[in-house]
Amino acid sequence: MITFILADLRRFWSGALAIVVLIALSVALSVTVTLQERAVRLGSARAAEKFDLLVGAAGSETQLALSAVFLQPAPLPLMEGAVLSRLASDPRVELAAPVGFGDSAYGHPIVGTTTGLISSLSPSLSQGAMFARLGEAVVGSDVALSTGAEIKPMHGAVETGGETHTAIAYKVTGRMAPTGTAWDRAILVPIRAVWQLHGMHGADHHDDDGDEANVHGAAEPHQHDDGHEEGHDHEHGYVDANAPLDEHFDVQTPRVPAVLVKPKTIADAYRLRQEYRTGTTLGIFPAEVLTRLYATLGDARSLLLAIAFGTQAIVIAAIVLVTIMHVGSRRRQIGALRALGTPVRSIVTLVWGELFVLFAAGILLGIALGYTAALVISVKLAAATAVRLPVGFSFDDLWLVGGFAGVAAIISIVPAFSALRSSPAAALRA
Repeated sequence: MITFILADLRRFWSGALAIVVLIALSVALSVTVTLQERAVRLGSARAAEKFDLLVGAAGSETQLALSAVFLQPAPLPLMEGAVLSRLASDPRVELAAPVGFGDSAYGHPIVGTTTGLISSLSPSLSQGAMFARLGEAVVGSDVALSTGAEIKPMHGAVETGGETHTAIAYKVTGRMAPTGTAWDRAILVPIRAVWQLHGMHGADHHDDDGDEANVHGAAEPHQHDDGHEEGHDHEHGYVDANAPLDEHFDVQTPRVPAVLVKPKTIADAYRLRQEYRTGTTLGIFPAEVLTRLYATLGDARSLLLAIAFGTQAIVIAAIVLVTIMHVGSRRRQIGALRALGTPVRSIVTLVWGELFVLFAAGILLGIALGYTAALVISVKLAAATAVRLPVGFSFDDLWLVGGFAGVAAIISIVPAFSALRSSPAAALRA
């Protein structure tokens, strides 16, 4: 029986190939959507695991998480440095690390922070040593700069017409081990160097016009009496590159866009989040924010799957119609088999098996294509964000594959029974 089916498929190989490709493409869409949604969910969740609590100025929870955890550039309001001082001295806090954004180099974001945060992300460096002076930097594992390399920071990015700072050139002293987060693509420098470079002062020095700042971690341009704005370039401040590191924060600390907090206990984490959810500050759990994003992502996945299943239904209907026509053109062959005494079940099995083989081949090819497509997408996303997106099948996917196979088995019966509608004599006269 199998030999007969294969021989018949070889005879009509072009039509069989077209059917297999159509089925494969429709199945690949469903597989790609399923695997990619899971990869994004798992990858982003793992990236957020290293960040227990975020505290920033009152605003968007989602934007605060995306900017601080995934280093996505966007306008963020600044909060008073006194908040950082309180968090750093709070007995419930194991680590309170400020972050300051805005500059870049070689296409990588430069992030001002502390040695404590670097040690939290990468307990041991893969190369070199931690920065110890204001003019030193530690790079992420994906930054193609060797120790000893010089980094000239640019305000913003090349795409936005940023200007290169002339007040300082950082020297790379070390490289972090891979973390699987967006910080693998970052260049980390002392936060005080960022403050000084952008002319930021303590709480009693800054102007009142800087309540809303961009993600740079520096205040908006100051307006002079002559109507000209002071730029964000080298005029902002001078940095002594050889100055020793100072990571003590008090009430005179300049403003920051966000503070990454590591509480000592889970109970402390919830208390701190509640305390800093005020009219001026915002405390969030990044994982909690991501959960809400997953709900939106799940809705998009459902929509895409619905489109994929609709496409598959159209493809299957077209294939069934073509197959019925194909079976009709073979009425004489089927009639001869029946006239020779071939059991009805054998004829049904023959026609059913031929179509099911095509469906099975299309499903297997579609799974392979969908998996490959998801891998390619994940690689491209990882290259852009440094977040590792694991692509793989799970036990739940067996239901999806089983559903495809079950539908294929049921659909294949329709042409099989259509082959028995006429008598052997009528089929031979056709």
